[in-house]
Amino acid sequence: MLLAQSPLYAQTNVLESTQDNEAALTLPAVTVTADKTEKLIEDVPASVKVLTGEELEQSGITRFEQLEGRLPGLAFQPFGQSGINSPVMRGLTANFNALSTSTLLLVDGVPTLTAQGFENHFVDVGRIEVLRGPQSTLYGRNAEAGVIAIYSRPMANQPRTMLSTEMGSRDKRSTRFALNRPLVEDTLYASISGEWQTQDGFIRDNYAGGKADDRQRYNLNLGVRWTPGTDTDLVFRYSTQHYDDDAALWGSPRVSRREVASGTPSWNRSVGQTYSLNVSHEIAEGLRVRSVTAVSDFKDRVRQDTDFLPRELTFIGRDHRLRTTSQEFRLEGDLGDSDWLVGLYGDRSDNDLHNIAKLPIARQDLKVKQYSDTLALFTHWNIRFAPSWSLALGSRVERYSTRIEPKGGDNQRQEWTHISPKIALQHELSPGSQLYASVSKGVRNGGFNVLAPAVDYLAFAPEKVVSYEVGAKGEWFDRTLRYSLAAYVMDIKDMQVMQMPVPGVIYITSAASGTSRGMELDLEYLLSKRWSVQAGIAWNRTRFDHFRDGNANYDGKRNPFAPDLNGHLGVRYDHPNGLYGQADLVASGKVYLDASNRYRRNGYGLVNLVAGYRFGAWDVAGYVNNLADRRYDAVGYQNGYVTVYSPPREVGVRLTWRM
Repeated sequence: MLLAQSPLYAQTNVLESTQDNEAALTLPAVTVTADKTEKLIEDVPASVKVLTGEELEQSGITRFEQLEGRLPGLAFQPFGQSGINSPVMRGLTANFNALSTSTLLLVDGVPTLTAQGFENHFVDVGRIEVLRGPQSTLYGRNAEAGVIAIYSRPMANQPRTMLSTEMGSRDKRSTRFALNRPLVEDTLYASISGEWQTQDGFIRDNYAGGKADDRQRYNLNLGVRWTPGTDTDLVFRYSTQHYDDDAALWGSPRVSRREVASGTPSWNRSVGQTYSLNVSHEIAEGLRVRSVTAVSDFKDRVRQDTDFLPRELTFIGRDHRLRTTSQEFRLEGDLGDSDWLVGLYGDRSDNDLHNIAKLPIARQDLKVKQYSDTLALFTHWNIRFAPSWSLALGSRVERYSTRIEPKGGDNQRQEWTHISPKIALQHELSPGSQLYASVSKGVRNGGFNVLAPAVDYLAFAPEKVVSYEVGAKGEWFDRTLRYSLAAYVMDIKDMQVMQMPVPGVIYITSAASGTSRGMELDLEYLLSKRWSVQAGIAWNRTRFDHFRDGNANYDGKRNPFAPDLNGHLGVRYDHPNGLYGQADLVASGKVYLDASNRYRRNGYGLVNLVAGYRFGAWDVAGYVNNLADRRYDAVGYQNGYVTVYSPPREVGVRLTWRM
């Protein structure tokens, strides 16, 4: 955690930026693209939180799960498998079997539409923006609860090199690198970055011997940027992620220790790839056109024991291939102090789904082809109608169609049309301080229960949210303190909830309605040239107003996987001679794992420490994550049949060289 952070579009190196900030003793300006146009964070009428790449590196954050609580209001379902994350934002989440998410992931403008592939290891990242609250107007059906947008460091004339190596607990070994070079000055640039990491597991296998959950991954990112003229910018990117893991972090709820006795080999061999082309061209002064073309391909290949016994009684397996092609066109313009955009978006998905499950009395082998198409037209206007008043207006019309072709079953098709409007009013109290109020609608797409042949692959309806939000943000004490406070109420219809009434029967129902209420507070404070503090807390209360499923009554129950409270407190010290240290407390309340609120993961508080020394181009740091070795296992996942183990304490050292 680093408060005296570099500007988000910084072209200077990290050390120079930090020294400038210390000399000025003011927080740097933060620019975000929350509404697809660059604005200062205090000018955006929404709850927005930013982490810079510098903060990620110095905190050792290399996977999404580490952002839980660190970005207040954001959490993830405990799952225990690499390459899959189901985000939870403002109490809303989606099961990964729905093949959708409640919070959209964008990496350099490229959308990830499923929990499969919802991962990034933050190599050569410039910043992460988290937009809390419905963003369907600009970003579509998977931005029902918010957006996580990741932006790589820019390719530019200034050369950039980074090489980092790390060693830690359980024989952890990691190498990360990044290289940016101009091939033709002012015209052609290239970048390459990547990571390789391996680490022994912590779950003992008393039958096979050794550890059950060893991990290995590598990822690679390539980029080329071409600026044939001052008005045109083309960026091509390619990224790939490979996982070579053993078992998920699963065990039996009947065993309190992190032990299994598994006679069924478990593994994860998933692979993801993404290609993208981002083009922008300034047609005339104040008038621009942008295009984002992307192709993603994720292979979800998993086999997992579920009885954790020497005999092969039960296991599950997946061999999915999820392919999506998307295209967005935008026309943007400026009108004095106001700005506008109109856009067209479309995507097409082609998924081959293969699920295998061995049950005590039967074996399932399900093959389903799923296709979907999206077409949307959207617009957004920021209008300043008085010196201290502005109005944001937007709307999106989106048509989504999906069909399935199950082997041995009947083909089915569903179509939905969504209209997602948004209006926000903002008042400037003083330079840098704002009040705002907004009303917006969020949508998550419907689909089919691809794992439920027993109920004829039952369809579930889209989930719909209407959100009412008020907030205040700004800077105090000569720009040494930045604050953001938001309060909201969300009315939720057709809530999608996963049910597992008996082993082997899993389905998603959209029979619930609910209400989500909450508040979010973010603070950043420069105590002095050497000391800084950052804190954030999010309170949320999401409950079913009405939910009946068969004879079961879930009225008043908590939505699964949604903590009522999470947040963090961090303190950092930087000495001019290069010494630094930081301490973070990250905490989350308990979450329930099912609609009946029978099974749960207890709340937790984790203390993470980092201390290091910079000298010249070198940076050496030691760290301890989860200092007290707290356990916060999810006991009762999959309706009581699985425990998802939490990771233990980890100690390590990093050596980084930058030029």
